[in-house]
Amino acid sequence: MLVVAAAVKWSSPGCIVFRQKRHGLRQTPFDIFKFRSMHAQCGADPKVPQATLSDPRVTPLGRLLRKTSIDELPQLINVLRGEMSLVGPRPHALVHDEKYLRELPAYASRFFAVPGITGLAQINGARGETPTLAHMQRRLQYDLEYIRTASLMLDLRILARTTIVVTLRHAHVY
Repeated sequence: MLVVAAAVKWSSPGCIVFRQKRHGLRQTPFDIFKFRSMHAQCGADPKVPQATLSDPRVTPLGRLLRKTSIDELPQLINVLRGEMSLVGPRPHALVHDEKYLRELPAYASRFFAVPGITGLAQINGARGETPTLAHMQRRLQYDLEYIRTASLMLDLRILARTTIVVTLRHAHVY
Protein backbone atom coordinates (compact mmCIF):
# COMPACT_ATOMS: atom_id res chain seq x y z
CA MET A 1 0.00 0.00 0.00
CA LEU A 2 2.95 2.32 0.63
CA VAL A 3 4.21 1.78 -2.92
CA VAL A 4 0.77 2.54 -4.37
CA ALA A 5 0.43 5.63 -2.13
CA ALA A 6 3.78 6.92 -3.37
CA ALA A 7 2.80 6.25 -6.99
CA VAL A 8 -0.49 8.13 -6.57
CA LYS A 9 1.31 11.10 -5.00
CA TRP A 10 3.99 11.11 -7.71
CA SER A 11 1.60 10.65 -10.67
CA SER A 12 -0.60 13.73 -10.18
CA PRO A 13 -1.21 16.54 -7.70
CA GLY A 14 -3.76 16.04 -4.95
CA CYS A 15 -4.42 13.81 -2.01
CA ILE A 16 -3.45 10.15 -1.93
CA VAL A 17 -6.63 8.76 -0.40
CA PHE A 18 -10.10 9.75 -1.56
CA ARG A 19 -12.90 9.63 1.00
CA GLN A 20 -16.60 9.67 0.42
CA LYS A 21 -19.65 9.19 2.62
CA ARG A 22 -21.45 5.88 2.17
CA HIS A 23 -24.21 4.07 4.05
CA GLY A 24 -23.33 0.99 6.06
CA LEU A 25 -25.39 -1.39 8.16
CA ARG A 26 -28.80 0.14 8.99
CA GLN A 27 -27.87 3.14 6.81
CA THR A 28 -25.22 4.34 9.25
CA PRO A 29 -23.01 6.80 7.33
CA PHE A 30 -19.25 6.28 7.21
CA ASP A 31 -16.31 7.56 5.16
CA ILE A 32 -15.12 4.99 2.63
CA PHE A 33 -11.44 5.15 1.67
CA LYS A 34 -9.96 4.55 -1.80
CA PHE A 35 -6.72 5.44 -3.47
CA ARG A 36 -7.38 8.56 -5.56
CA SER A 37 -7.74 7.58 -9.20
CA MET A 38 -8.99 10.87 -10.62
CA HIS A 39 -7.37 14.26 -11.14
CA ALA A 40 -7.36 16.35 -7.91
CA GLN A 41 -10.48 14.77 -6.45
CA CYS A 42 -10.01 14.36 -2.70
CA GLY A 43 -13.48 15.05 -1.38
CA ALA A 44 -16.83 14.01 -2.70
CA ASP A 45 -18.59 15.95 -5.43
CA PRO A 46 -22.16 16.51 -4.15
CA LYS A 47 -23.53 15.51 -7.57
CA VAL A 48 -21.33 12.38 -7.63
CA PRO A 49 -21.30 11.66 -11.34
CA GLN A 50 -20.52 7.99 -11.86
CA ALA A 51 -17.18 7.25 -13.46
CA THR A 52 -17.47 5.79 -16.93
CA LEU A 53 -15.17 3.38 -18.74
CA SER A 54 -13.34 6.14 -20.63
CA ASP A 55 -13.84 8.91 -18.05
CA PRO A 56 -11.43 11.81 -18.74
CA ARG A 57 -11.19 12.54 -15.00
CA VAL A 58 -9.34 9.25 -14.41
CA THR A 59 -5.54 9.50 -14.38
CA PRO A 60 -3.42 6.97 -16.31
CA LEU A 61 -2.32 5.41 -13.00
CA GLY A 62 -5.92 5.58 -11.79
CA ARG A 63 -7.03 3.54 -14.80
CA LEU A 64 -4.60 0.78 -13.81
CA LEU A 65 -5.61 0.98 -10.13
CA ARG A 66 -9.30 0.70 -11.06
CA LYS A 67 -8.76 -2.11 -13.55
CA THR A 68 -6.89 -4.17 -10.95
CA SER A 69 -9.10 -3.03 -8.03
CA ILE A 70 -5.98 -1.87 -6.18
CA ASP A 71 -7.76 1.46 -5.60
CA GLU A 72 -9.99 -0.44 -3.13
CA LEU A 73 -7.15 -1.54 -0.80
CA PRO A 74 -7.62 1.34 1.69
CA GLN A 75 -11.05 -0.15 2.43
CA LEU A 76 -9.20 -2.67 4.57
CA ILE A 77 -9.06 0.24 7.06
CA ASN A 78 -12.87 0.40 6.86
CA VAL A 79 -12.96 -3.34 7.60
CA LEU A 80 -10.66 -2.93 10.62
CA ARG A 81 -12.87 -0.07 11.87
CA GLY A 82 -15.95 -2.34 11.63
CA GLU A 83 -17.65 -0.19 8.96
CA MET A 84 -17.27 -2.78 6.21
CA SER A 85 -16.69 -6.49 5.77
CA LEU A 86 -14.57 -8.29 3.21
CA VAL A 87 -17.78 -9.62 1.61
CA GLY A 88 -21.19 -7.98 1.35
CA PRO A 89 -23.16 -5.64 -0.88
CA ARG A 90 -20.90 -2.86 -2.23
CA PRO A 91 -21.82 0.49 -0.69
CA HIS A 92 -22.86 3.27 -3.07
CA ALA A 93 -22.55 7.05 -2.81
CA LEU A 94 -25.30 8.58 -0.65
CA VAL A 95 -26.91 10.40 -3.58
CA HIS A 96 -27.13 7.10 -5.49
CA ASP A 97 -28.68 5.42 -2.44
CA GLU A 98 -31.34 8.16 -2.35
CA LYS A 99 -32.10 7.70 -6.05
CA TYR A 100 -32.39 3.92 -5.90
CA LEU A 101 -34.36 3.93 -2.65
CA ARG A 102 -37.01 5.93 -4.56
CA GLU A 103 -36.88 3.81 -7.72
CA LEU A 104 -36.38 0.27 -6.35
CA PRO A 105 -38.38 -0.51 -3.20
CA ALA A 106 -36.29 -3.62 -2.40
CA TYR A 107 -33.10 -1.50 -2.41
CA ALA A 108 -33.58 -0.71 1.31
CA SER A 109 -32.95 -4.38 2.10
CA ARG A 110 -29.26 -3.89 1.22
CA PHE A 111 -28.84 -2.09 4.54
CA PHE A 112 -29.57 -5.29 6.48
CA ALA A 113 -26.01 -6.43 5.74
CA VAL A 114 -22.61 -4.93 6.44
CA PRO A 115 -21.27 -3.58 3.13
CA GLY A 116 -18.30 -5.39 1.64
CA ILE A 117 -15.20 -4.79 -0.42
CA THR A 118 -16.43 -7.52 -2.77
CA GLY A 119 -19.70 -9.35 -3.16
CA LEU A 120 -21.84 -11.72 -5.15
CA ALA A 121 -22.70 -8.97 -7.67
CA GLN A 122 -19.04 -8.20 -8.34
CA ILE A 123 -18.05 -11.79 -9.11
CA ASN A 124 -21.05 -12.16 -11.42
CA GLY A 125 -20.21 -9.16 -13.61
CA ALA A 126 -22.59 -6.64 -12.02
CA ARG A 127 -19.88 -4.14 -11.06
CA GLY A 128 -18.94 -0.72 -12.36
CA GLU A 129 -21.24 1.93 -13.70
CA THR A 130 -25.00 1.49 -13.72
CA PRO A 131 -26.19 3.51 -16.73
CA THR A 132 -29.75 2.16 -16.55
CA LEU A 133 -32.13 1.14 -13.81
CA ALA A 134 -31.94 -2.43 -15.17
CA HIS A 135 -28.21 -2.51 -14.39
CA MET A 136 -28.86 -1.57 -10.77
CA GLN A 137 -31.78 -4.01 -10.58
CA ARG A 138 -29.42 -6.82 -11.63
CA ARG A 139 -26.87 -5.81 -8.99
CA LEU A 140 -29.64 -5.56 -6.39
CA GLN A 141 -30.82 -9.10 -7.16
CA TYR A 142 -27.32 -10.45 -6.42
CA ASP A 143 -27.13 -8.36 -3.22
CA LEU A 144 -30.48 -9.68 -2.02
CA GLU A 145 -29.48 -13.26 -2.86
CA TYR A 146 -26.30 -12.77 -0.83
CA ILE A 147 -28.24 -11.42 2.16
CA ARG A 148 -30.70 -14.36 2.01
CA THR A 149 -28.00 -17.03 1.73
CA ALA A 150 -25.04 -15.51 3.64
CA SER A 151 -22.70 -18.03 5.23
CA LEU A 152 -19.02 -18.47 5.91
CA MET A 153 -18.74 -20.92 3.00
CA LEU A 154 -20.40 -18.46 0.62
CA ASP A 155 -18.02 -15.71 1.77
CA LEU A 156 -15.02 -17.98 1.19
CA ARG A 157 -16.29 -18.87 -2.31
CA ILE A 158 -16.83 -15.17 -3.12
CA LEU A 159 -13.32 -14.29 -1.89
CA ALA A 160 -11.81 -17.08 -4.00
CA ARG A 161 -13.81 -16.07 -7.09
CA THR A 162 -12.86 -12.41 -6.52
CA THR A 163 -9.20 -13.37 -6.68
CA ILE A 164 -9.79 -15.17 -9.98
CA VAL A 165 -11.94 -12.37 -11.47
CA VAL A 166 -9.44 -9.66 -10.52
CA THR A 167 -6.54 -11.74 -11.83
CA LEU A 168 -8.29 -12.34 -15.17
CA ARG A 169 -9.23 -8.64 -15.42
CA HIS A 170 -5.62 -7.70 -14.67
CA ALA A 171 -4.41 -9.99 -17.46
CA HIS A 172 -6.26 -7.74 -19.94
CA VAL A 173 -4.83 -4.42 -18.76
CA TYR A 174 -3.26 -2.54 -21.67
